[in-house]
Amino acid sequence: MDEHIVSMIKLLIAMLFGLFIGIDRQLKQKPLGIRTSMVISIASCLVTIVSIQAFEKFSGPDHPNMDPMRLAAQIVSGIGFLGAGVILRRGGDAISGLTSAALIWTASGIGITVGAGFYIEAGIAVVLLIFAVNAVPWLIRTVGPQSLNNHDISVKITMASDKAMVQVINKIENRVGQSKGKTKRKFRERMVRRMKIKDLDDGKQMIDMVLSAPDRDFCTEIYYDLKDIEHILNVEVEQL
Repeated sequence: MDEHIVSMIKLLIAMLFGLFIGIDRQLKQKPLGIRTSMVISIASCLVTIVSIQAFEKFSGPDHPNMDPMRLAAQIVSGIGFLGAGVILRRGGDAISGLTSAALIWTASGIGITVGAGFYIEAGIAVVLLIFAVNAVPWLIRTVGPQSLNNHDISVKITMASDKAMVQVINKIENRVGQSKGKTKRKFRERMVRRMKIKDLDDGKQMIDMVLSAPDRDFCTEIYYDLKDIEHILNVEVEQL
């Protein structure tokens, strides 16, 4: 088969595999979208093809040290700049975007694999990736321990008086009360992971905390529960 047709097939396969990764991220509204994923896979595949064909074309007695994968190896380090761009630090130890950054790096690896001619390995890798980022978390939520199902919530509270601060924290973690729907529920699984206290100019106090809550404990429920606690004036809740 003509080498140009083979190169075209490789690029098409790389684009297809990049499309699969991009669709998964796009459905979850993540930074790595369809276009970005396809571009990374195609470009990585193209550079790998050039690297291999350049070795076949120019290697010989005059170039005994040529490495067919040297150019492709630079993709792995260079793609890290793109991955770093989607990692966000939201305050404290809360970091988001790590999965998208890892998939950016992986999309380049898929392109390199296809460019080198390992089609079956690339296909298996894509299937395992989609399984790892979708099916495995679902299995953990279904049959895993509760501690693995918790998610982090950023909470900022403005209090009228610091005298009741200890009682307020205890209610946030262990409160048994009523939500806005007047349905009694227990909240003993909530836990404060990190907390910062700041005095405001008007004599009030602000508490900035990261709250670990069960996966089914939604931001809206936490917001209304905190609003019902005495001494709390304002509440700001954000899903991390």
